[in-house]
Amino acid sequence: MKEQKFQLFENKTSPLLAKRQGASVAVKQPRTSNLELYRIICMIMIVAHHYVVNSGLWAVDSPLWTNPTTLNSIFLLFFGAWGKTGINCFLMITGYFMCTSKITLRKFIKLMGQIYLYRLLLYPILLIAGYETFSAERLVRIIMPVWGLRENFIGCFVVFWLTIPFLNILVHNMNKRQHELLLILMLTLYTILGSIPSFNVTFNYVVWFGIIYFIASYIRMYPNPIFDRKKLWGYMTLLSVLLVLLSIFRFRYHFVSDCNKLFAVAVAVCSFLWFKNMNIKYSQIINAFGAGTFGVLLIHANSSAMRTWLWKDTVDAVGHYSLPFGELVLYCIGIVALIFVICNLIDQLRIASIEKYFLSWFDRKMAEKADSWINKLIRKKQ
Repeated sequence: MKEQKFQLFENKTSPLLAKRQGASVAVKQPRTSNLELYRIICMIMIVAHHYVVNSGLWAVDSPLWTNPTTLNSIFLLFFGAWGKTGINCFLMITGYFMCTSKITLRKFIKLMGQIYLYRLLLYPILLIAGYETFSAERLVRIIMPVWGLRENFIGCFVVFWLTIPFLNILVHNMNKRQHELLLILMLTLYTILGSIPSFNVTFNYVVWFGIIYFIASYIRMYPNPIFDRKKLWGYMTLLSVLLVLLSIFRFRYHFVSDCNKLFAVAVAVCSFLWFKNMNIKYSQIINAFGAGTFGVLLIHANSSAMRTWLWKDTVDAVGHYSLPFGELVLYCIGIVALIFVICNLIDQLRIASIEKYFLSWFDRKMAEKADSWINKLIRKKQ
């Protein structure tokens, strides 16, 4: 097997420096709008999930469970069932693109800058509003890039993101058969057996994100005519969604209760292949809202304090449970749409202002030095 050299970060000269050095600069192709639309839908699914599980509706003594057979309860159970599936969908997009790409220091700084901006901005606001507490421990949690790797999605995503170069070494040095056997092993252990109610599977999201990465990278690296059959995957998506809805009546959220569960994986894979094959022309509006989706998560799920203020006190999902069925449906859809649009526009503003000017400064002042430092740090003696 051919030896591969490994770089933790890609030694990639910024476009500005390339121009200064007289190098040719490849024109960046615009994002395709089909997967950007998919990204938007995934985030809306996650926000809808948070409407149910973070608002007090999920509590044992809430009206959702004391009256589980009413139309309102059935609607809310369906409405909030897709959060873990949405996470899988997001990671499918990441794996599909990143398995043939590389992490750069610029990308990492961009990611961490986005995370820290909302942490440092929202903490004092919530503190003044009386929802946050001031303590040394709380400050340390805000300053630390990662605090816990059990159910902390953002922390797990950062760690997973740093494992991508290592994952790429693996996926590019395995042959197709080895890749398939790895998928069979992982999905059998974590999904098929993990979906049996009495079979206990323990993992954190860093591990699971790697498994989703293997699925997406297989689709990207080993093209197959079956992956391109849009109608097939549209029907498979519909079937898997219907199975989720039917399972809720008998098993509540068991088969979508976590990312590894059978239907959470099935819906994600089928829907990804469906959207991948859609022919949606480039749309500036769709792509702009797609670019702001991660910011929606960082803002509306920023902290426990944010969840209390948003879902329990401002939205008051529990208080609106008793609305007439039609009004409840409109209220839930309207609230989720409003939260998505407001948070997304905030992040688009951040991208067009703070991020734009910071990255411009980084390209001018720091990119060459950072590349040199990284090369010294990871250089391997031959």
